Amino acid sequence: MAGDKDVVVLSVDGRDVRITSPTRVVFSARGETKLDLANYYLAVGEGALRGVYERPTVMKRYPEGAEGEFFYQKRVPEKGKPDWLQTCTVSFPSGRSATELCPVDVAHILWAVNMNCLDLNPWPVRRDDVDHPDELRVDLDPQPGVPWSEVRDVALLCNEVLSEYGYACYPKTSGSRGIHINVRVRPEFGFLEVRRAALALAREVERRSAGLATTKWWKEERGDRVFIDYNQNARDRTVASAYSVRANAEGRVSAPLLWSEVPDVEQGDLTIATVPARYAALGDVGAGIDDEAFALEPLLELSQRDEAEGLGDAPWPPSFPKMAGEPKRVQPSRARPDPAPD
Repeated sequence: MAGDKDVVVLSVDGRDVRITSPTRVVFSARGETKLDLANYYLAVGEGALRGVYERPTVMKRYPEGAEGEFFYQKRVPEKGKPDWLQTCTVSFPSGRSATELCPVDVAHILWAVNMNCLDLNPWPVRRDDVDHPDELRVDLDPQPGVPWSEVRDVALLCNEVLSEYGYACYPKTSGSRGIHINVRVRPEFGFLEVRRAALALAREVERRSAGLATTKWWKEERGDRVFIDYNQNARDRTVASAYSVRANAEGRVSAPLLWSEVPDVEQGDLTIATVPARYAALGDVGAGIDDEAFALEPLLELSQRDEAEGLGDAPWPPSFPKMAGEPKRVQPSRARPDPAPD
């Protein structure tokens, strides 16, 4: 490491990465700086890289620190880009495309940190096949007032259901308010099928949850429950990757967990200040996700069963065109009644 008060140069993977304004405070609770953030990613580098390796990754930039305004930057800026930086081109539902960051080593992550990125937001695809996801993502989003204990209970139920259908799945705290669960799948189907499988899984968990979970897209229908966001599996949707540091004063981490830890985990215990020591002691507890990729067919068969029983598609995000089989994309409280038959 070399530098002065305005620039520090970190050497990793045979590359020198400049960290500008290294003493600027990013997380106010304990005063961690931009350089502290870079050193955090060095400490958990292999695990953090596993979550984004060869994946197109959206840059979520916080120029004023974790509690300031942020913006998404999908296109890698050409100005000042190092020659070694890898990119990947993806297309969006609008038909437009973008050339996004595609990390292949920890130096890429540090470059993103210098661009004031806190968390990393990868697509669920690899750069050699950007149309067929290899990761199904379960995003548990508690509605206001839902206790953390219920989020953990729903996560455990997700594991129970997925295990019944033959899947190994890997939990992590979101670093915000929820829990993420990832499943490595074979890249044999497109986004439509993976989303459909995720919706079927979410509905099965909802049925078994005794009112703790919901798949209702409209907030007014969710109540005091944990929303299972099936739409995180649609094209162009991203979530924070493993070991990402999230935008809050404490610098909480989206930290991989063992399933035995889920019943007692507390989000506030897993931060930029504590996770490096945990990583040094345990290694990456989520590393097993790459050991086996699973077939999507069991969940697609569950989806077919739902459809046979009259349970069709669910609403899509507003950025998508109206999809075949989708119900009305309007809040129920604002929906007009169907016209009476002649």
